[in-house]
Amino acid sequence: MFSDPSFLKLIFGRLTLESIPYDVPILVGTFIVVAVVGLAIVAAITYFRLWGYLWSDWFTSVDHKRIGVMYIVLGVIMLLRGFADAIMMRLQQALSFGASEGYLPAHHYDQIFTAHGVIMIFFVAMPLVTGLMNFVVPLQIGARDVAFPFLNNFSFWMTVGGVILTMLSLFVGEYARTGWLAYPPLSGIAYSPDVGVDYYIWGLQVAGVGTTLSGINLIATIVKMRAPGMTMMRMPVFTWTSLCTNVLIVATFPILTATLALLSLDRYVGTNFFTNDFGGNPMMYVNLIWIWGHPEVYILVLPAFGVYSEITSTFSGKRLFGYTSMVYATICITILSYLVWLHHFFTMGSGASVNSFFGITTMIISIPTGAKLFNWLFTMYRGRIRFELPMMWTVAFMLTFVIGGMTGVMLAVPPADFILHNSLFLIGHFHNVIIGGVVFGLFAGMNFWFPKAFGFRLDPFWGKMSFWFWLVGFYFAFMPLYVLGFMGVTRRLRHFDDPSLHIWMLIAMFGAVLILFGILSFLVQVIVSIRHRKALRDVTGDPWNGRTLEWSTSSPPPAYNFAFTPVIHDLDAWWDMKRRGYVRPLEGFKPIHMPSNTAAGIYLAALATIFGFAMIWYMWWLAILSFAALVVVAIAHTFNYKRDFDFPADEIVKAEAERTRLLASPGAAS
Repeated sequence: MFSDPSFLKLIFGRLTLESIPYDVPILVGTFIVVAVVGLAIVAAITYFRLWGYLWSDWFTSVDHKRIGVMYIVLGVIMLLRGFADAIMMRLQQALSFGASEGYLPAHHYDQIFTAHGVIMIFFVAMPLVTGLMNFVVPLQIGARDVAFPFLNNFSFWMTVGGVILTMLSLFVGEYARTGWLAYPPLSGIAYSPDVGVDYYIWGLQVAGVGTTLSGINLIATIVKMRAPGMTMMRMPVFTWTSLCTNVLIVATFPILTATLALLSLDRYVGTNFFTNDFGGNPMMYVNLIWIWGHPEVYILVLPAFGVYSEITSTFSGKRLFGYTSMVYATICITILSYLVWLHHFFTMGSGASVNSFFGITTMIISIPTGAKLFNWLFTMYRGRIRFELPMMWTVAFMLTFVIGGMTGVMLAVPPADFILHNSLFLIGHFHNVIIGGVVFGLFAGMNFWFPKAFGFRLDPFWGKMSFWFWLVGFYFAFMPLYVLGFMGVTRRLRHFDDPSLHIWMLIAMFGAVLILFGILSFLVQVIVSIRHRKALRDVTGDPWNGRTLEWSTSSPPPAYNFAFTPVIHDLDAWWDMKRRGYVRPLEGFKPIHMPSNTAAGIYLAALATIFGFAMIWYMWWLAILSFAALVVVAIAHTFNYKRDFDFPADEIVKAEAERTRLLASPGAAS
């Protein structure tokens, strides 16, 4: 019975031994490296007996600060995978000219091409952005945690589930070969009958649920949990950009979920929503995916704008110029981001009137973005500027993002877009705004708020090494793409016949190598900082002389964030407190009601991941069982009444007394 093909198909679905790519040397080598590194990490954790600590203090934590840190760690890990794909593509393009076919076959190159886009957007940028918002927002608004702490933990582990499904495709089966947005009919069952598109669908569906729930959570936190006196127009700018970001998440990610569900129905049960016949329309998919896809760009960049606002004010020693205009510009960008999606397919025959409308709205959205840039410049004007590492990233962003913005306005003109749309010019523009806007902002934010999270700074020397490698590497890697785009070189190619293009591809490859050094320098920066943390420690809790409310807590903040809920009287709350002669109270502490840790989020996300894997491989029995178990665990969790505890008052007294002692020590700044 166990050798009966029909029985094996019933149990394993499409999964066979042939699904494991033994015949691809690159994948086999990658698997060996990943296995060795993974076993080494497991062995180290076991040797130092850290499993219990990690499980009880981190994996099951509902503390927004620890969940934020875990999001950022996940994003950095996936950055290594996503950049590995990028440098493999760059190397292939640098080698594949004339008679040389390079080292990547087309089948493998297309998988890497798709995985790079998916990983960088969904599993690098999104976790890093979400991690910063998770950590900082409750501290900025004077809240002790997010509105729904358990939901926060569950959202993180659902994102991890999407990562696991995406990474599994590297070693079991294959990934989609459709490009990162999986346009039909190429993503339909007729043209992609393998499991690649199914990995794409279910990886994004699982992670997308986590992102949507996180968005709901942060909106509720910002709207309902602000400290007394913090009106909407007294919120820090980073909190404002986080609010707008999460409004976009809640508005757009359900569209992505529905779109992928319809594509799944086309593939699984033979509906024809996005086929070329039987009443289907592939253009409907393109509309739906970009109604999500373009706001997604602003989901990523708006929090980075908030980071730049905090940093510019802090390191210029001035209140942010034009706070009100900054807020309205953020809201304006949020609304307009929903009205520009069609500029992604100007060339698909929508007609002159439709193209004109979306071209005009695309140009208009550059106005509030430009207003933000001028506000940052005016904040710096006549300020006491300190070019610390976060400020260096911010200035680099201003210079780099302007280039990306100007090329974006060029592409907003439909006749110009007809010429440049399918060229490498578009790739240069996209990476210009994502790297120059989002990635630079994320590195600025991580360096800026690292002392708040861990109580010591990141090493400045290796941070500056990383900064210069990233900045110079970016210009070498992506400016040649603008030139190649004007020369008519189309995107998505793995082989080139024209030898005059070779020098530009070599320059781009050199830039990618410099960026690699930038990433490695960042990892060295973290390791060196941890080893030398005593020398880098600042007991003041105010390492950058910050102006916003989160600096009124210790570094790192206690589990309860604030022993007393602060009352806000001014836009720059902590600055106002210090000006008024703020004295930390030493008595009157009461037990603080806090949520307990729980493993339910891990169990639910694990079952969702198993369900996704079963759907990918047509293992219907496993899909039914895992889905039923998912429902049972979710219901059972609602009856768990032991999710809260009271943080003892005597522990709060000890923590606050130690905090006061440190602040009063020699060298502590006011």
